[in-house]
Amino acid sequence: MDLAFFKKEKITAMKEKNRAAVSALEVVITKIMTATIDKRAKGEELSEADINTIIQKAEKELIEEREGYAKAGRTENVEALNAQLEVLKKYLPKLLSEEEVRAIILSLEDKSVPSVMKHFKANYAGKVDMKMVNTILRNL
Repeated sequence: MDLAFFKKEKITAMKEKNRAAVSALEVVITKIMTATIDKRAKGEELSEADINTIIQKAEKELIEEREGYAKAGRTENVEALNAQLEVLKKYLPKLLSEEEVRAIILSLEDKSVPSVMKHFKANYAGKVDMKMVNTILRNL
């Protein structure tokens, strides 16, 4: 997946008159374009893991926004945000389960927090919830 892919998806959503998909994809496209500019300034290219992280951040922002509208009793906005979240979910990679994370942690020689977190960040970026890794690690 790259910027061109998401632009094509947006065009398809516009043809289908799917406002939720268009809104969600606009956010992702804007964030990808910004990240691309930042990476190019450093002489780097945007990776698949970077794009996954961007989508995850967009999802997290929508969830927080939805919670705010839910507290205010704005159900029409909550429903719109739920539709946008559903669109984003189909672009997110499958995250590792708790059992998979626990098995990976147990297979590591060094189970210190910094070592484990570094391992997951280097090898599973965008494929694991780092909060969950931290919670599992502390409960072992």
